[in-house]
Amino acid sequence: MIRIGLLNIFLLAVLVGPAVAQQAVPPTAPLDVAAVDAAVARTLKAFNVPGMAVAVVKDGKVVMSKGYGVSSLKTQAPVDENTLFGIASNTKAFTAAALGLLVEEGKLRWDDKVTEHIPEFKMYDPYVTAEFTVRDLLTHRSGMGLGAGDLMFFPDSADFTVKDVIHNLRYFKPVSSFRSKFDYDNNLYIVAGEVVGRVSGQSWSTFVETRLLKPLAMNRSSTSFSRLPEPTNVIDGHGSVDGTVRVVRRDLGEMIGPAGGMYSSVADLSKWAMMLLGGPGAPASLLKPQTQWELWSPQTILPVRPFPAAYAAFSYNTHFSAYGLGWFLRDVRGYKEVSHTGGEIGMVTKVTLLPELHLGIIVLTNQESGAAFEAVSNTIVDHYLGMTGLDNVKLMVDLTAANKSGDDKATAAVWQQVAAAKKKEPKRPDYKPFVGRYHDAWLGDVDLYMQGNQLWLKSVRAPRLVGQVLPYRGSTFVVRWKARSFNADAFAAFTLDEMGQASSIKMKPISELTDFSYDFQDLDLKRVEQAAIPAK
Repeated sequence: MIRIGLLNIFLLAVLVGPAVAQQAVPPTAPLDVAAVDAAVARTLKAFNVPGMAVAVVKDGKVVMSKGYGVSSLKTQAPVDENTLFGIASNTKAFTAAALGLLVEEGKLRWDDKVTEHIPEFKMYDPYVTAEFTVRDLLTHRSGMGLGAGDLMFFPDSADFTVKDVIHNLRYFKPVSSFRSKFDYDNNLYIVAGEVVGRVSGQSWSTFVETRLLKPLAMNRSSTSFSRLPEPTNVIDGHGSVDGTVRVVRRDLGEMIGPAGGMYSSVADLSKWAMMLLGGPGAPASLLKPQTQWELWSPQTILPVRPFPAAYAAFSYNTHFSAYGLGWFLRDVRGYKEVSHTGGEIGMVTKVTLLPELHLGIIVLTNQESGAAFEAVSNTIVDHYLGMTGLDNVKLMVDLTAANKSGDDKATAAVWQQVAAAKKKEPKRPDYKPFVGRYHDAWLGDVDLYMQGNQLWLKSVRAPRLVGQVLPYRGSTFVVRWKARSFNADAFAAFTLDEMGQASSIKMKPISELTDFSYDFQDLDLKRVEQAAIPAK
């Protein structure tokens, strides 16, 4: 979801350097909070992040819990340890734990077939439908592509329901064979939440709040913004809008709940982290040891790629990486690391646990920069692994700049071609061959219509997906979304029939850094009406 899906180049491509050491000796010195403060200050400035909250728990105690910057550029209210952030995909760990509780009660097994609990569940391939288990819902190995179907809830104006999601899964053609490859998915976590509801007799929200949040006294947290018991001291999300960081519209969608809907603070999440880590002083565990072990056991293997030679000093000597049940897993300097990130409109977050050190690190931000939470999280991890003299802020600045530079050039070339095409265009271009209604099996209807002399595209069921359609090359156009905070402009390639009329559209994002939840590439739009669509 970095949003629900976000540009997390640091998470999905785990980096590893030369094999340099065995298990690091943990330091005995307490955390230098002033050094963390300095790293946060540099991070906020370097990545233009208005506000951040950071907590560190160690050996059953909170050793740091602070807010930095402002919760909103509009209000200038300060961030503190109780400021609420959307934690997005860090919600997935709560959904997995909820299922674990039902397994402990004998109401469910991890390897139950999903159809035992949701008979109408259906994937594209009948074999996959028959074999798909509850475990498979949580492990991103379904065969569907990265972020497939996320446009049903992302951005937040769509009117799709959980029933729609379950029905529409049958339309997504696999991009890999079942259980063979990791491709991050949100919609199957929505299905997992429905399993919780049908097995427990309570909604996913009620179950999580009653069985997990309340026992841990996470009193300010909730499963969605609308369910917050006290919706004060809450951040505004911020994103880059045509190059300037601004407050962006809050995602109020309810359906995404089990995959990424929760709101919490570092003060509350510290309780969650300490419960999971255990040890003296920690809250009593809500999960049996075998359940927690299952959640933190590798289920889907992830690639580990070489770290750039220039940054070998930053290597955590990682050999293996995997996804468990609601958690990413890897080894760092001989220790097991359990972590997850989360991203939604205007905010990104990270939770990092090193169970053998009874160490937990929580970083919440109100801007869409995954590099920001990586810089701060890794600074704290380095201290507890005994790694000194490393500048994680500079590392993330350099890596981000390197990735952005190439993408900026490619994107600029597209817009230069659009500008060149516009100069050649007649004053009253003939867009009649493209005007009409198009239909996709899972997103529904999309209208192409004239507004003055301009061609526009709008999704009927996700009306925030509206943008001007601009000529690019031949029958390929570019869609420039009206909501500039999307940062997701897309190609739209039309297929023309023998009469020169558009018959279908294929789409894909222009930028490789576009949040993967804008899964335009999964659309297969077929023209169903050729009559002129009225201007919107």
